Amino acid sequence: MGNLERRLPSKRRQRQLTYLMELSLVGMLFVGIDRGNAGIVINTGVALLVTQLPPLLERDYEIPMDPRLTLWITTAVFLHAFGTVGLPGATTTLYSQVWWWDHMTHALSASLVAAAGYATVRAFDEHADGVHLPRRFVAVFILLFVIAFGVLWEILEFAIALAADALGTKAVLTQYGLADTMLDFVFNSIGALIVALWGGAYLSDVTGAIRERFESRSD
Repeated sequence: MGNLERRLPSKRRQRQLTYLMELSLVGMLFVGIDRGNAGIVINTGVALLVTQLPPLLERDYEIPMDPRLTLWITTAVFLHAFGTVGLPGATTTLYSQVWWWDHMTHALSASLVAAAGYATVRAFDEHADGVHLPRRFVAVFILLFVIAFGVLWEILEFAIALAADALGTKAVLTQYGLADTMLDFVFNSIGALIVALWGGAYLSDVTGAIRERFESRSD
């Protein structure tokens, strides 16, 4: 773990990368507006809202957000939004142009969902005196939690595609078929597995803050 820490950019550099991606998202939002592309506007708009979650959680709920976590969240939503915009001058999106782009963004997004589930479950485990959750149980729970969220997401994509087809508009989210959906679940599981193995090293502060909120509510 120490070797990995040394390979990561400094905290100052991590903050700079986060700000750069946020500014890029603003630029992509205007690209979507200029093109009249609702898919780009909605995806980049949602991504910008998600990037405001770390300061909101830290300010209003006193949950510490390490620059690594903020960069992690911002990178996930930035890559998804960038995938819908595509490279300058390209006529297709990165999702249709690069075969592994969808798998990468699914794994990153799933890791964020897994991180939220991991921090909450570990905080509950530490807070409740009569509850003890073995590490293997937590790992299995995170995997199932992410798979369940992935199922809901695929249903949402399918529903949006049907609605867009019925209304004669372009779908904001795209489904690429059953095989792609199965691969999405595989990469969702990879993201969940990474968090299950290494989440404790990077989410301990978040877990502690959530545990303290549990304790303050029970007092």
